[in-house]
Amino acid sequence: MRPKILVVDDTPANLVAMRHLLSRTDADIFEAASGNEALALCLDHQFALVLLDVNMPEMDGFEVAQLISEADHLRETPIIFVTAAYADDINRIKGYRSGAVDYIAKPINDVILQSKVKIFMELYRARALLQQALDELSLRNRQLTGEIAERIRMEEMVRHQATHDALTGLPNRVLFRERLETAIASVEDTSALAYIDIDGFKGVNDNEGHVAGDELLKAIAGRIDARTRGSDTVARLGGDEFAVILHGTPDGAAALARCQVLCDALAEPYNLDMGDRSLLVNVGASIGVTLFKQGADYDDVVIAADVAMYVAKRSGKNRCILG
Repeated sequence: MRPKILVVDDTPANLVAMRHLLSRTDADIFEAASGNEALALCLDHQFALVLLDVNMPEMDGFEVAQLISEADHLRETPIIFVTAAYADDINRIKGYRSGAVDYIAKPINDVILQSKVKIFMELYRARALLQQALDELSLRNRQLTGEIAERIRMEEMVRHQATHDALTGLPNRVLFRERLETAIASVEDTSALAYIDIDGFKGVNDNEGHVAGDELLKAIAGRIDARTRGSDTVARLGGDEFAVILHGTPDGAAALARCQVLCDALAEPYNLDMGDRSLLVNVGASIGVTLFKQGADYDDVVIAADVAMYVAKRSGKNRCILG
């Protein structure tokens, strides 16, 4: 974009003279015959330089410069006063305080004008290139931030998929083992592990189809999750087998009581939404539970809960057994 220069002078002949002197400048020249007209142009354009006559009726150059320097979006606009009073120190100081960066004395010396304008055009172009570089850097930073956020999101998604069951959203066997090992290593009070096997699931899956089986598993997972504490871990180990790490379970009676709540809930009828129809099914749960303390062996805890679950199945199903 070509730079723009604003020339402000209330004398038409001076505007014509300045236009002629600036004709060789690689910039678009704008003209204003009053302070108000100059301010209006400043609102619509970004000027690389303002050449401002000091002595003008109604609003002099000092007032115009002051208003320009007070506007946030115009504050950086360089202003050169063009005046016959250049030799007056008082006027020079007043001009600098009003926001001027330089003075050019009248009558105007073409060489001095061209030299000073050239300097400010070079500064403007350098500044424009710097701003372009900063804008490009800012854009790239935003792109990198977005790419990093997307990468983090994808990593979290992959990590979640690797540790959670795709159907129910519960922790899978991998995350279950990690949670149980952590619990065994850090638990201060007695806790319990419950193994749950669904009684009658195979019949529903075989007779009603895999879609019904999947809907039933999701409903079962929801019921178990809703009847456990936030500190507990509910996991789907595979098929119709689930496990629950029950934190803060002081003794066998408490463990059996908590598991009985799960057993009763899982035995309630399920009204499955099959899209074009509803399906009412009934299943139960055989639950084996065992207690463990800090320092217990992982395999021993899992085997004890698994064996107790099979005892519950052989004992008539739909019941809880402490192992």
